[in-house]
Amino acid sequence: MTNALHTLSIDIGGTGLKASVLDEAGNMAVDRVRVDTPKPCPPDVMIATLTTLVADLPEYHRISVGFPGVVRKGKILTAPNIGTESWKGFDLATALGEALGNKPVKVINDADMQGLAAIVGDGVEMVITLGTGFGTGIYIDGKLGPHLEMAHHPFRKGETYDQVLGDEGRRVAGTKTWRKYVQEAIYNLEVLTNFDHLYIGGGNSARLVDKVELASNIHLIDNAAGILGGIKIWSAE
Repeated sequence: MTNALHTLSIDIGGTGLKASVLDEAGNMAVDRVRVDTPKPCPPDVMIATLTTLVADLPEYHRISVGFPGVVRKGKILTAPNIGTESWKGFDLATALGEALGNKPVKVINDADMQGLAAIVGDGVEMVITLGTGFGTGIYIDGKLGPHLEMAHHPFRKGETYDQVLGDEGRRVAGTKTWRKYVQEAIYNLEVLTNFDHLYIGGGNSARLVDKVELASNIHLIDNAAGILGGIKIWSAE
């Protein structure tokens, strides 16, 4: 490595933890490393697991983290898929920075971070992620908007978007029916936001390929965006 500024980018999910180091251009300097998310996963377990996960990665100077919940100024407000009770109020930015050599850390919602890698910066753009849970992010002319946490709004028959569109909901309903629910959710979100572009990521987005007809302003994005968005955190504010 040279003296160029490199970023450790971490994507925390309810199912897996992924990380890589990004160069100044935002490209992965090495392949992603991954481990399953521990169950249960309180903060001390998460910090220890991430410390081990990134130990053999190349040198980096700052850290970006996408977290599956609501984050304010590096502190966790909610963590639905890994245990809000143990996480609420936890200062992840400070704790992880100290554990990894007192590096500067920025933490935002994981869907917000994924969208930063996909958006073009023109008009109202939205991202949804289809994984363990359901995530959303919204952007206006390239700037990250407030995190709305649509996942826990009512969707259908008393269940939330997260309950219906997350992986457990897909297993219960069956993938064919789940796809119809995804289309219904897209319609709702378009009415709500009048987005110019919608980007769909997350592990289950692949289940839409060749099965769902998407409008020309709706794009499937690679799951690597969850890592690649880490470079954009530092210029998104």
